[in-house]
Amino acid sequence: MKTLPIQRDEKNVRANVECATGEVSVYRACAYCVHCKGIRVGTRVYPAPQEKAVQDMARGKGSEDLLLNAQLQFNTLVRDGSAIECGDDENKGFRSR
Repeated sequence: MKTLPIQRDEKNVRANVECATGEVSVYRACAYCVHCKGIRVGTRVYPAPQEKAVQDMARGKGSEDLLLNAQLQFNTLVRDGSAIECGDDENKGFRSR
């Protein structure tokens, strides 16, 4: 498990991390990557909300609304977070969920 620090621009609008494929947007790439395991906020690591939502949808328990709410929660955690916990130990880069 790797910890990728979030790099923000001067206006705190963009949040990027250095991935195996280069610098990527946390909101556009990490949110949909199978390797994203969580968001570090302070000293605590919160699990990626999309992972549970996708699992629930695969079991037939969830809906598209559940996935949308997970995305909103992810964005809120990233806004307050300092790093992304990445499970890409083999440096393969982005892989879609």
